[in-house]
Amino acid sequence: MTMTYDRLIIGGGIVGLATALALKTNHPDCKLAVLEKESDWAQHQSGRNSGVIHAGVYYKPGSKKAQYALSGNRSMVEFCQQHDIPHEVCGKLIVATRPDQLSALEALHERAIANGLNISMIDSVEAASIEPHVNCIKALKVSTTGIVDFKIVARKYVELLQNLGVDLHLNTRVNQLDEFDWGYRLQTSQGEFSTRYLISSVGLFSDRVAVKAGVNPGMKIIPFRGEYWKLREEKRHLVKHLIYPVPNPNFPFLGVHMTRLIDGSVHAGPNAVLAFSREGYSWSKFNLRDFFESLTFPGFWKLAVRYYGEGSREMYRSLFKSAFLKSIQELVPDICSEDLVRCDAGVRAQALQRNGNLIDDFHIVERRNGIFVLNAPSPAATASLEIGKYIAQLCRV
Repeated sequence: MTMTYDRLIIGGGIVGLATALALKTNHPDCKLAVLEKESDWAQHQSGRNSGVIHAGVYYKPGSKKAQYALSGNRSMVEFCQQHDIPHEVCGKLIVATRPDQLSALEALHERAIANGLNISMIDSVEAASIEPHVNCIKALKVSTTGIVDFKIVARKYVELLQNLGVDLHLNTRVNQLDEFDWGYRLQTSQGEFSTRYLISSVGLFSDRVAVKAGVNPGMKIIPFRGEYWKLREEKRHLVKHLIYPVPNPNFPFLGVHMTRLIDGSVHAGPNAVLAFSREGYSWSKFNLRDFFESLTFPGFWKLAVRYYGEGSREMYRSLFKSAFLKSIQELVPDICSEDLVRCDAGVRAQALQRNGNLIDDFHIVERRNGIFVLNAPSPAATASLEIGKYIAQLCRV
């Protein structure tokens, strides 16, 4: 028996759930379902991150990331307040630890102002009043950055969707996807579904689902694992809020930073190393298809050559705790090796073009009967409500 819907969303991460919420709010009478291959919601990028409500400092002015981070910061805080979700707008410091970082810090300051942020440059004395153990010669103070557990946010989305009558299907893996004039038919591990309009928001598998639907994604997802260490409880006092380094302009990731989570724990990370599986949360997790696709994609080798030096250092830092510690001590010198305990890693779905260029902004492709979210990395969790509203507005059925 085929289950038939007006609209159907593949992917039960935070963006897919927020999109369902926006769709049902805009069209309360539509028959809507969300399919998720896992046994619970928000199990991958949505639930394996630093839990930061981003302010929108880093993103190119005018980009979707810049726009939705700014509005998403506000709407996420308001959502948490409305639903009594534990969160805190604690602010963060982006610190220059060496004189050669000051020009990059100033450029970041200018970008943040262009993005509409209220941000201030402070000296080492003021920085020390906020973070007494930080190593800093100058810093940006970002007051609107916050922290939350995005898994709790996703669970609240699910609760609201249930109350609105949305059909939620866990353990439902899409095996085949066929497009017709009237919409799509899906063959899944839980039977057949059909829908007049399809939305795909599947993160690490966004390119593959697009291909199944006959869409040329124009990119490949390359998985990069981000590893974390946490401070032992007795050393948590060394970090009061969030401490970020000045981003390396020669590397497309933010670098190791210190983050206090909403549960009081303090995490250091992430680094960025090639994962051998799209869900490769450790070195031992290997998937032949995923690894083969990464290594045979021309864009990967162009990226690897471009960032060979920094990439090699990331691999070394992953393998040797002492190297990871050195990056941490550049920010907080009082942290020692015995203060650190390894904790869960995450995997970032990095969208990469054949020419080796990273797709830096959110990338969403429209079809006649569907929408495919092909790239939604950080700050997508922060901006999930805004992205959901945007996708809902695009729906033509």
